[in-house]
Amino acid sequence: MISLHSHSFYSLLKGAIPYRKLVDLNKSYGAKSAALTDDNGMYGLIQFAKYALEENIKPILGAFIDDPGDKNTNAIFIARNNSGYSELCKLITARKLDEEFILRNVLNNNLSNFFVLSSSLPLLNNIIITDDLRKSLFVEMISTKSQETKNQELYKFAKQNSLKICASHPNYFFYKEDYLLHKVITAIRTNSTLENLDEALLVDEEFYFKSPLDMENDWDSLPEAIQNAEYIENNCNVDLNFGQYKFPDYPLPPDETAYSLLWKICFKGLESRFSSISDSIIKRLQYELEVIDELGFCDYFLIVWDIVREARSREMVTIGRGSAANSLVSYCLGLTQVDPIEQNLYFERFLNRGRTSPPDVDLDFSWKERDEIVKYVFDKYGYDKVAMISTTVTFRARSAFRETAKVFGIPEAEISKFSKYIPWTSAHNLPILAQKFPEAKSLKFDTEPWKSIIDVASKLSSFPRHLSIHPGGIVITSNPITDYVGLEYAKNKGVGLIITQPDMYPIEDLGLIKIDLLSQRSLGVLRDTLNRLNSSKESKSPEGNIFPLKK
Repeated sequence: MISLHSHSFYSLLKGAIPYRKLVDLNKSYGAKSAALTDDNGMYGLIQFAKYALEENIKPILGAFIDDPGDKNTNAIFIARNNSGYSELCKLITARKLDEEFILRNVLNNNLSNFFVLSSSLPLLNNIIITDDLRKSLFVEMISTKSQETKNQELYKFAKQNSLKICASHPNYFFYKEDYLLHKVITAIRTNSTLENLDEALLVDEEFYFKSPLDMENDWDSLPEAIQNAEYIENNCNVDLNFGQYKFPDYPLPPDETAYSLLWKICFKGLESRFSSISDSIIKRLQYELEVIDELGFCDYFLIVWDIVREARSREMVTIGRGSAANSLVSYCLGLTQVDPIEQNLYFERFLNRGRTSPPDVDLDFSWKERDEIVKYVFDKYGYDKVAMISTTVTFRARSAFRETAKVFGIPEAEISKFSKYIPWTSAHNLPILAQKFPEAKSLKFDTEPWKSIIDVASKLSSFPRHLSIHPGGIVITSNPITDYVGLEYAKNKGVGLIITQPDMYPIEDLGLIKIDLLSQRSLGVLRDTLNRLNSSKESKSPEGNIFPLKK
C-alpha cells in the first residue's frame, strides 16, 4: 500500500517533500511503489521517477490539479501508461497557460489513460458521471479526524453514483514535528510572518507521511478503500525511456537524408576554410561524419548550423566554444573558429563512439541580438515544439537564514548583522557554522530565537526557492514538447515567455536535446566597436566580422 497523494519537494511551489526521501521512506516500509503528485505541476516528477527506478521502486506519476477560479474544486490525475503521462503534461500545461481552463470540463473528456481521484464535492456534484467515467474516477477518502464528516458524505455520494472509493493521504511533510517547517515554507511563499500567517493556507496537521500499516489500520472497517488503492498501484505502468534520445528533425530538401545534407555542407565548408586540402584532412572529416552518423547526431548538427547560418545572414556576431572546437565538422560548419588540424585537437574529446551523451555546442551571441535568434528558432521549429529551459534556484545557507529570520519577525537590520558573516555554503551546515567556518566564529546562535531559526533554516537545504530561466538552454522536439514535459509562463523575464517546468537535468534524463544559445555582453561590445570603426556599410564583413578568410 502506498500513499497516493505525496506532494513534491518544491517548497515554494507548494509541496514540501524531497523526492529522494519520499522514495527512501517508502522503501524502508517495504513498499514496491511510490507515488508523487505535484501541485499543478511536474517539477520533481522526472527526477523522482529516475531515482525510484534506481532503487527498484515503481514510480507512480501524477498531479494534484485545482481549478484556478475555485481552489476547492480539485482532483488528482494519475497516469496509467505512457499515453497518460503525455496527456498529463498537456493537462498541466493547460492549467498553467489557458486562461479559460475549467477543471470540470476535463472530466468530460476521454480519461481512459488516467486514474482520477477526487474528494472535492463541488467538483463531483457538477460533472456528468458516465459509464466510461466510472472506469477512471474514484472518490478519494482521506483518513484524518477533520475529514470524518466529509468522508461520510463522500461515501454516500460514491454509493449513489456507483463510483469506487479509494484510500489516500496527502503528504506535505514527513513527520508530525515538521509541521513548523510547513508553516515557515508557507509564510515564505506568501511573504508573511508566522504571526500574521493566514491559517487557511495551511494544510491539516495530520498530513505527514503514514506507513502502509498505518493506512491499513485507518481503513480496517472499509477494506475496499485499500483494495482500490492497490488496484491503482498495480495498474500504473509508465516507462519514460530514460537514456533514449529524442532528437528533433531538421527539415530536409527532397531526396536528401540528414547525413547526405550534412556531408555536402561540411565539404563545401572545407573548401571555404582551407586553400589546400590534404588527404589527411579529408580522412579526418570523413571519420568525424561517420561517428556523428553512427551516433544519430546528424539532425542536431544541421539545426545548430542552421541557427549560425541565420545569425550570420542577419550580420549577427556569433561564435561557438567549448569542446566543439575539437571538431573539424564544427569548424567546416562555421560553428567554431579554431582550426583543429592546425592546433592538433582531438575529435574524441568532443565526440566518440563510446560517448553516451549528446554533443554540447555552446553558441555565444551579442546580448543585444540573442533574443532575436531565439525568436527565429521558435518561428522555424514551431512554438509547440520549442521552449526555454527553466532553472531551479535553491536555498543556500544565507538565503535560508534570511528568509526564515524574516518569517520569525526579525527586523532586516538585525538579520543583516548576522547574515554577512554566513559563508557561501549549504544550508545544512548552518548548525555547525561556528565550529566549521572561521568567519562565523563570532556568531552566537545558541539563544532564542536564533536557535530555532537556525534549526528550521537548515532543513531548507537544497529546497527550491523559485523557478528562473536557464541562461542559454533551449529545447527543440520533433513531436509537441508537451508530450514530454509540462510548461508554464516565466515570471521574471517578461510576459509570454514559456519555460519547461523541469530544469535541464531532468530534461537531459528524458533524452530531450538542449541547445545553448548564450548571451555575451562582450560580443555586443565588439560589435559596437567594429560598427564605429567601419565608416560605411560596405566595409563590414558579410559574415558578421567573425568568419575568417581562407588560409
